[in-house]
Amino acid sequence: MPEVTIADVRRFLLPLQGRVVDYKYLRAEMRIDPNGKSWDNIRSIMFELAIEKLVKPSGKRDGVFKVIKQVGPVKVYGREDNTGEFGLMFPRDFDTGMEIEIADHLVIRSGDLILLAGVSNYGKTAIVVNFLAENVDKHQCALLGNEFTTLDNKPTPRFLNRLKAIDWVQWADAEGNDKFELLPVREDFEEHVRDGKVNMIDWINISSGEHYLISGVLERIKHGVGGGIAVAVIQKEESRELGRGAGYTRDFADVYLVIDKHGEFESRLTVGKVKESKGSIIGRSWAFRITEGVKLHDIREVVKCSKCYGKGWVRKGQSSAPCEECFRKGYVDK
Repeated sequence: MPEVTIADVRRFLLPLQGRVVDYKYLRAEMRIDPNGKSWDNIRSIMFELAIEKLVKPSGKRDGVFKVIKQVGPVKVYGREDNTGEFGLMFPRDFDTGMEIEIADHLVIRSGDLILLAGVSNYGKTAIVVNFLAENVDKHQCALLGNEFTTLDNKPTPRFLNRLKAIDWVQWADAEGNDKFELLPVREDFEEHVRDGKVNMIDWINISSGEHYLISGVLERIKHGVGGGIAVAVIQKEESRELGRGAGYTRDFADVYLVIDKHGEFESRLTVGKVKESKGSIIGRSWAFRITEGVKLHDIREVVKCSKCYGKGWVRKGQSSAPCEECFRKGYVDK
């Protein structure tokens, strides 16, 4: 049996980019003769390939290597210009027909991820369905998540009622075909998002104790949408500034929006992280109320109360009392 050369090993490893291999695997798969020189020479060959940056030692155990993914330079100039804005439409006020002011300040481009972290039952799904309503006739759209389909892969009654309430949109074409794609996906969203489409995910659930994994999930979703974008929802505790996963949720978001309670009957949307904007937008908030599970009313900008500094309570003697300026909301109309 001929001895194995460095060229042989190089050819064998190139299709395995990203994989982890060890000496035992190489000797078995390449059928290296235990009595030949190659049995021991595989060590020096892998050392040479590590110098070439085809492999790198992986793990604490000797003889384990990761096959490095080979990349070439990316051409910058002399290619099609795709630097323009994506043209995403934002939700509107049902009464005035005006798009929420956030849209005037944000720059959304292909491949962006808009992350919506919100308190339960205060408008996350309403915002997502309004994104669908405003973009279904302008972009190809896909909906994923447990808020839209039942376990037997049918549209949920609540979702259908929300669509019915948005009676200013025709949800099907002249032939009766859906204008959007409804996907019964509740996990592994990165494997199912559609390249080039507006992908809306409501919502991403990460098991307790593993919230740090959200960063990797969002990164893979961003890669998966390609020339499209993603609007993804995560849950947020009422007392927290960020969604479940805290700082890990910010890593790959191009726009980070937070929904909180605004009093007992309204919601408040606050702009967090923004990668690209046309003006001052980070930290600004808008309040609104919701009817029929989806219609947004009285959208207006609000600011922190100057009397209670956004807490909703003020000191009164040795105790606290509700702020009479903002009625415990912590915010007042601008």
